[in-house]
Amino acid sequence: MNRFADVVLPLPLYKYFTYRIPADWQQPLSPGSRVVVPFGRKKYYTAIVVRLHDVTPQGYEVKEILSLLDERPVLRRPQLQFWEWIADYYLCSVGDVYKAALPSGLKLESETTVTLNTEFEEPDDDRLKEREWMLLAALSKKPRMTVQELEKESGMHNLLPTLRLLLEREAVFVSEQIKAHYRPKTETYVRLTFAPGDEAALRHAFERVKQAKKQEVMLLSFLDLSHFMQLGKLCEVSRKSLLDRSGVSSAVLGAMVEKGLFETYKKEISRFDTATLPVGEIAPLSELQQTAYRQILDSFKEHAVTLLHGVTSSGKTEIYAHLIQRVLDGGRQVLYLVPEIALTTQLTNRLRKMFGDKLVIYHSKFSDNERVEIWNTLLNDRSPRLVLGVRSSIFLPFADLGLVIVDEEHETSYKQYDPAPRYHARNAAIVLASMHGAKTLLGTATPAIETYFNARQGKYGLVELKHRFNDVELPQIIPVDVKEMRRKNRMQGNFTPELINRMQTALQEGEQVILFQNRRGFAPMVECKQCAWVPKCEHCDVSLTYHKRYNQLTCHYCGYTYEIPKVCPACGQPTIGVMGFGTERIEEDIARLFPGVPVSRMDLDTTRSRNAYEQIIDDFSKGKNKILIGTQMITKGLDFDHVSVVGILSADQMMNFPDFRAHERAFQMMEQVSGRAGRKNRNGVVVLQTSDPSSPLIQQVMAHDYEGMYNRQLAERKAFSYPPYTRLIYVYLKHRDETLLQELAVRYTTALREVFGARVLGPDNPPVARIQSLYIRKVMLKMELAASMSRVKEILRQVYENMLVDDRFKSLLLYYDVDPL
Repeated sequence: MNRFADVVLPLPLYKYFTYRIPADWQQPLSPGSRVVVPFGRKKYYTAIVVRLHDVTPQGYEVKEILSLLDERPVLRRPQLQFWEWIADYYLCSVGDVYKAALPSGLKLESETTVTLNTEFEEPDDDRLKEREWMLLAALSKKPRMTVQELEKESGMHNLLPTLRLLLEREAVFVSEQIKAHYRPKTETYVRLTFAPGDEAALRHAFERVKQAKKQEVMLLSFLDLSHFMQLGKLCEVSRKSLLDRSGVSSAVLGAMVEKGLFETYKKEISRFDTATLPVGEIAPLSELQQTAYRQILDSFKEHAVTLLHGVTSSGKTEIYAHLIQRVLDGGRQVLYLVPEIALTTQLTNRLRKMFGDKLVIYHSKFSDNERVEIWNTLLNDRSPRLVLGVRSSIFLPFADLGLVIVDEEHETSYKQYDPAPRYHARNAAIVLASMHGAKTLLGTATPAIETYFNARQGKYGLVELKHRFNDVELPQIIPVDVKEMRRKNRMQGNFTPELINRMQTALQEGEQVILFQNRRGFAPMVECKQCAWVPKCEHCDVSLTYHKRYNQLTCHYCGYTYEIPKVCPACGQPTIGVMGFGTERIEEDIARLFPGVPVSRMDLDTTRSRNAYEQIIDDFSKGKNKILIGTQMITKGLDFDHVSVVGILSADQMMNFPDFRAHERAFQMMEQVSGRAGRKNRNGVVVLQTSDPSSPLIQQVMAHDYEGMYNRQLAERKAFSYPPYTRLIYVYLKHRDETLLQELAVRYTTALREVFGARVLGPDNPPVARIQSLYIRKVMLKMELAASMSRVKEILRQVYENMLVDDRFKSLLLYYDVDPL
């Protein structure tokens, strides 16, 4: 008889906790089920059962589980095993993974509630203060409120000190109340009060509404919608559809309910469009695509992971579709990962036409209730489905994965930065697939160097598609020397004459243009032209970006905004000006250079709402806008039929970033955005503005020479022991006191060197050494590929625990980033 359950809590704690199963509990308990447990003082959390046993824990009093939330587990095999792998590899707790994996609606939380003591009497010798009376007055309107509700009702802020005083006087009580987030969506439905086939009751119903024409219309409308007179199953009729069909008011329906002809009931419905869609044919593959398709299937016989290296516009999506159909026909599920929500817009339409309602979409722009509904759909249905989603989709409860596709596998968007777990969805998806016995296909025109290295070494299979669909030529790339154009005073704002001429020609011919600048805002920096003063964020060590639309300076790290000073605070002169340019300034320049030409901008500032991506992409696809300006969002596999010119406005900015991956990333972004030009039987042109046209990287981009870039970068990484020849782990230490941080960081690094030796580098200041008032130090570990991550994690934890003998170390924030990008 199992008497105890080990559970995982949604907290950054590195162990499981044991709770007693109540002796009188009749409900069956199984791993993967949610239970409510007490933890700490007056706190309750939703925990997930990991294992059941009868071993009594020693050394502390075991608390009891309070309640079971599920009739059946919310996790499938092998999700718990997958969570443990992520925690082990990425050096975090399983609680961190739990928080990231489960939608918030499936996690109950403890919420502080304040209750009025109706028997409280104010003592004569200790009168209440004004704020205390105001709080009690607010509580008298509704004797039980959360702190948040109380703030709203009273119009007061910072209530906790006042609440503490009222608690001491016993004027109020504080309790913890379990709050459930997820609420199923319901809709009102209507039915007749008699059964189908009861002709006498139906005749009687018509007799009763004969004198009320609107009621008669509603009755006829109901019979039509419900197929009441037809043989077979009745259709359920919603209140809304009945009112729409009959064209009469809800008062008429109310009258018929009072007569006892109709009755209403609530029904749980889906938040998504569940209409059955017609499924079209998947387009046949070209000869080259068919060859690649067969090679992938052959590769899967030998390798669990295969890389499809296909140039831009080579038709990789069509190959994916045939592979997906093959797996669905076999009764298994498919996960199709994309790096950005922006990609799901176009892909959804294409895949919906091919796979109909087998397609499920999952991303963070959905509401929490929608995410819970998708989770429950996959949990309760084992049928073959295609899930299209971003990185968090790897945590969904798949029943039987047969294939995982990671599109644009080189993209940095697959890496989670904050908070933990700092996982890479591509690498995690490969492990997830192996746990299901599934195959993984990585697709891209510009593979990550580590991925291509694995393929060349034989660890992954490799299939190459070197020609565009229908043999459309790769775009011609024209480098333009910006430095020379500025010297000759031929620049128009931030545009060279070559780019302007190409754009004019394209627009005159009814074509479209894409302009790429990987920096949002109006200007990346504001500077005093007299004394070179630059405004910095008060909380972060970064210069502020000017956003002209809001006429304010913004920190892109913490989001804090500042007013632009009219005079320089350093020298007192009104000589503050902008330097550089972002997407917002490009938009303004285009309006001046091409008046009347419709323009759209796609960056983080314009795509904050759920439908913003779709609207921008849809408008551009339909030709409503002729010029699209964007950051790296526009490099990610979008497919537009009428783009003939692409402008890369500042190649040097990407190349000169202080990071060993800078040239790899710059090549990938420039090659990807170039691929947007010249599709559908049309050769395109890319104008690449740079201060150094002779740079080896620029020459490689011009020649579309991925191999040249790969070989050059690989040689450098081998010489300096960077991935793929080593595994990197960054350790970040943060504190508000910079002097204390530096001292503790040096001590910590010294302790690491005693174990790891020369593998430890640092502590160093990262490029941005203070964010949100926290100073940062970074320590780098270069570990051999054969090193056991479990053993490394154990050593790192031991070193950290040894440092805790110094109490000052407890105030330090420390975390790890494995395989950083």
